[in-house]
Amino acid sequence: MEIKRLKDLERFSAETMAKVNLFETPRFFLDIYCLEPGQEQKVHAHTRNDKVYCAVRGAVKAIVGAETCELREGECVLAKAGEPHGVKNDSGERAVLLVLMAPHPSSGS
Repeated sequence: MEIKRLKDLERFSAETMAKVNLFETPRFFLDIYCLEPGQEQKVHAHTRNDKVYCAVRGAVKAIVGAETCELREGECVLAKAGEPHGVKNDSGERAVLLVLMAPHPSSGS
């Protein structure tokens, strides 16, 4: 059994949002996104993949489809396949998100 501690894996970059892979199989991936204040993942879409954002620390603005909300610690949001989505750290604090995508983009599903 492989156990990973999120706190030990957090990585922040002054230049861009940092992505750290936690687990990956041919069916899904689970990453943490580490965002400094002002950093973002630009709005984009995946035609065949669902994505879940869960706020672990801090808060971000989450965009899914035509809706925008503040995603706070302990809250999660689903972007279904085809829905435009992205996140932005508009706060003055660092933010850490747990991000799951399935099926894995390389699966061809």
